[in-house]
Amino acid sequence: MTARIVILGGGITGLAAAFAIKERSEADGLAVRCTVLEASPQWGGKIETHREAGFILEGGPDSLLARKPAGLQLIRRLGLEAEVVPMDPGAHRTWIVRGGKLVPMPHGTSMGIPVDIPAFLRNQLISARGKARALMDLCLPAPGRAEPEANDEALGALLRRRFGDEMVDWLFEPLLAGIYAGAIDELSLLATFPQLARYETEHGSLIRGAAAERQRQLRDVPAAAAHPASGRSAFVTLRSGLRTLVERLYDVLYEWADLQPGTRAQSLVRAADGSYRIRTERGEIVADAVLVTTPAGAAAPLLSALTPTAQRLARIRYVSTATVALAYPADQVRLPAHGSGFLVPRAEGAYISACTFVSSKWPHTTPAGYVVLRCYVGRAGQEEGLADSDAAMVRRVREDLERLLGVTAWPWFHRVVRWPHAMPQYAVGHRRLVAEVEQDLARTAPGVFLAGGGYHGVGIPDCIAAGERAAQAILSHLAARQV
Repeated sequence: MTARIVILGGGITGLAAAFAIKERSEADGLAVRCTVLEASPQWGGKIETHREAGFILEGGPDSLLARKPAGLQLIRRLGLEAEVVPMDPGAHRTWIVRGGKLVPMPHGTSMGIPVDIPAFLRNQLISARGKARALMDLCLPAPGRAEPEANDEALGALLRRRFGDEMVDWLFEPLLAGIYAGAIDELSLLATFPQLARYETEHGSLIRGAAAERQRQLRDVPAAAAHPASGRSAFVTLRSGLRTLVERLYDVLYEWADLQPGTRAQSLVRAADGSYRIRTERGEIVADAVLVTTPAGAAAPLLSALTPTAQRLARIRYVSTATVALAYPADQVRLPAHGSGFLVPRAEGAYISACTFVSSKWPHTTPAGYVVLRCYVGRAGQEEGLADSDAAMVRRVREDLERLLGVTAWPWFHRVVRWPHAMPQYAVGHRRLVAEVEQDLARTAPGVFLAGGGYHGVGIPDCIAAGERAAQAILSHLAARQV
């Protein structure tokens, strides 16, 4: 009997799940019919690459974190390993804006946590008083965490307790909260950086915990040995842009799965025989298992028909952002040497939250004789700039670049990409909320699973890993039912 699987959402999570189902079902000789529904006309979600006149411009994420293996493993299985490009080793410096000036990020830190004290003490970003307060982490008592999920707290609460306000406002906030376009005093510790809670519990100090973790990593086999294409780079991309990953997945899945772009699921109900009925504007689809990878706002009404608990997913808030890429003749822009870009703390009151030196970080993306800068606009609590027109957005970005980098030239071209309601905000209690929904689904709607950036991690490798875990859960469920 052929098992019927429907995946809602054709972003990287849904596509990775479909590919994993294809691999495993073919290897095990299972008869499977897989349908993937994507509401938009384009596959890949927030992975968006623009290629023109020799430029390769990412509208969404620009890289994968190499130490999270799911991304590179999928690339290898798709035969794309030769396309992997590590970040240029010369672009190893990052700056943080303070007082309108670019100040080097402190050396001797890991995720902002000092692990080389002498090097940290030489930094110019944090005052002497702020450094002294930060080092109090070594002697402050650590609270117990007998039940971590019941003791979630804001990421900022932990960091302020251990390091003080100055370190949080000028280093941790732009560095860590910036990943989520979030507010550090609202983001969940356990859903974003759970290892920090472990450092405090096991080592009594984040500094000692981070130092121990660094030593462990140095003892272990380097990630580069497992994935030679990544070299020693923490970040990698693909030679023709990350869209290549989506394109290859589409090509592999096209003849095997029923791919339906521009098709939105309108309802999801369970039938008397235990199967599921998905209604779309094109008709009804019957499934033995369903994977929901849509954003929380779309998932909540679909799943609440199966369990009222799912309505809680609507509490997951999303923030709007935009990226503005600007290309200049190289002789008209002078960038700091060996840099990958800079971060802008909230306290600076700037229009942009960060800027990547694309042509330095990824030289292969830019023709000779040009410089490309990519700036980020919008984050939690600072979304008003998203109401600007493209022209106004570019003007205000240029004003910040003139003030911070001294760039006065007109760009040869610019490109604005907007992401409305795109970045999920993992509030305190996020992991428990998602776990409770998943537990209720397992009880009341066996065979329906949840995965995606809104739930278990926002990075590309996180989404791929979540999709692959869901694929395995689906196949295990079907095997248990002998469908």
